Amino acid sequence: MFSVYGVTGRVFKGAMEELRQVTAVGAVARTRGIEPLSPQVMPETTAGSTASHAAASAGRRSPLAAYAQAGAAQTQRHPLSKVVDVMSRGVTSVPADMPVLDAWQLLAAQGLGQAPVVDARGWLVGLLTRADLLQPDKLPLPGANSLVWRAMLNQPVADIMWTPVPAVGPDTDLRRVARVLLDTHLPGLPVVNDDGTVTGFVSRTDILRAVVNDPPLDLWS
Repeated sequence: MFSVYGVTGRVFKGAMEELRQVTAVGAVARTRGIEPLSPQVMPETTAGSTASHAAASAGRRSPLAAYAQAGAAQTQRHPLSKVVDVMSRGVTSVPADMPVLDAWQLLAAQGLGQAPVVDARGWLVGLLTRADLLQPDKLPLPGANSLVWRAMLNQPVADIMWTPVPAVGPDTDLRRVARVLLDTHLPGLPVVNDDGTVTGFVSRTDILRAVVNDPPLDLWS
């Protein structure tokens, strides 16, 4: 299920096909573990040499085998098909009233290209990207007075964020999310609960990482 959130709250909730009809979304668019060791067939020799060879081999393999077995016991593998399977948790969000300079420094310090913007209640109201901060039409002219630059850097994030912004629920099909990311050209989507609280973020990088690293990924079944 997809949603669209703005400064007034949720303005849309529906399927991907309906999301494409939302004017605001159109505006945004313009913009490995050790594998278990397989048993080896021992050569048929005398009982003594066979036992000795087996003991030596077991001694050499036991650390890796034990590690692999421990990993297999702890990891429950399953096909990945929903946002909750690949999304980033503990996502960094930006308060809507944070000054632009502070927001820029926060994103840069954490190596983030974007962050959801939330209001005082923690509800999603927009999306801030570092690329947007560098848009020529949002920057003062090169020869502008220092006071102009100071005013620009001190303005609240709410003045330059993308809003309304699409969001997605944790149980949404990954294929549909990938489709929306392609349609909107966004780097990712905030993941929200029904009340609009941000619980994570799913990005193009999250999906690509799953494609590369996780054989059980189930995108095309």
